[in-house]
Amino acid sequence: MALNSLQRVAIYGRVSTTNHGQDVTLQTREIEQFTQARGWHLVDSYLDIGISGTKDKRPELDRLMADAHKRRFDVIVVWRFDRFARSVSHLLRALETFNALGIAFVSLSEQMDTTTPTGKMIFTVLGAVAELERSLIVERVRAGLRNARAKGKTLGRPRKIVDAGRLASLRAKGLSLRAIASELGIGLATLHRTPVPRSKTR
Repeated sequence: MALNSLQRVAIYGRVSTTNHGQDVTLQTREIEQFTQARGWHLVDSYLDIGISGTKDKRPELDRLMADAHKRRFDVIVVWRFDRFARSVSHLLRALETFNALGIAFVSLSEQMDTTTPTGKMIFTVLGAVAELERSLIVERVRAGLRNARAKGKTLGRPRKIVDAGRLASLRAKGLSLRAIASELGIGLATLHRTPVPRSKTR
C-alpha cells in the first residue's frame, strides 16, 4: 500500500503505570515526529494509561479497533509491539484485521512498516509462521488421538449405563424428566436417548 502525504494516521500508546518514570509522551513524541516527517495527517491518539499489557480489555485499544472498522484512519503507528499487543498471537490477529480493512501498521522500534515492500514481506512471513503453528497444533492433537485409539483407549466421556427397570419404575410414579435424571445421576440428554421399556400387561 503506497501512502501519500494526505493519509490519515492514528497512534496508539500504553504505559502500565505512571510511576517509575513511565510517561506515554515518550512514545507519542517519537511517533508524532515520525508522522510529521512522512507528511501524514494525525487524526487521533489512543492512549491507555496505567493499564497492563496482559489485560484483555483496554478502553483505548478497544476504541481504536472500533474506529478501524469504521475506516477513520489509513495507518496505525505504535512505538513498540509490546505497547500494542499482549502476545504474538494477539499481534498477528490484529495485523490480519488491519490488512483486511486496508489499514497499514507501523512499529517504530521494530522498524516494521507495512507501507513498504519490506514491511509487507515481514507481515506475510509472520502470517505464514502463525498458520504453520496452527497446523502443527492440529496435527499433534490428531496424532495423539490416533495413538490413543491404537492403544485401545476409549476417547471422550464414558457413556452412562441407565438402569432400564428403575427408569420405568420412576416414570410409573409420575416423576418429571428432570427429577428422573437427577435421581439416576444422568443428564437430560442421556435420558432422552434412553428407550423406556414398556410395562408388561397381564
